[in-house]
Amino acid sequence: MARYVQYGCGWSAPEGWENYDASLTLRWERLPAVGRYTKNAQRFPASVRAGDIVKRLPVPDGSCRGVYASHVLEHLTLADFHQALRNTHRMLEKSGIFRLVVPDLEWCARDYLARLSRGEADGNSEFLRSASMGVEQRQHGLMGLARRLFNTSEHLWMWDGPSLRAALEKHGFEQTRRCQFGDCEDPMFARVEDAGRFENAVAMEARA
Repeated sequence: MARYVQYGCGWSAPEGWENYDASLTLRWERLPAVGRYTKNAQRFPASVRAGDIVKRLPVPDGSCRGVYASHVLEHLTLADFHQALRNTHRMLEKSGIFRLVVPDLEWCARDYLARLSRGEADGNSEFLRSASMGVEQRQHGLMGLARRLFNTSEHLWMWDGPSLRAALEKHGFEQTRRCQFGDCEDPMFARVEDAGRFENAVAMEARA
């Protein structure tokens, strides 16, 4: 049976996919004594497994026909990003498909320049918000510490089409192309992709 893996899945856990997430919130929810009583606004589906692509997932080398990552890789440092690509390539079978989506730095930059040309004084703030790189307010004390531990929403490294293609090819991926929502020849990806995740984003498809 063909194997498909999604990492950094969040609450998206489609049937037919092995869905992994490295969130500390997920690990907390799975603690037998206290996790069941945690009152999160939304809880991870029961089928989601704890796993970190940087440390390697519990998936045999060369076993996956497809791997998917949506709005995950921008939350990694540059060094961890490259380790994630190495581990992704290792999981895929020959000619297996990797599709990924990240926020588009080029779109953010063009939007910023357009705001400047219109004379908008808050163009810098909108740029930082769209790139999730600014810190508007820092909480202090225990609540602030807990938020920093559990919150992984900040973007640590941003990508555009050319840089993402170059990074994929550096790690041995082939037939790299910029892709769009729903244009994969493998119908399994229709189960895992969300059109909204492709907005103002750069999506790439590559083969091992």
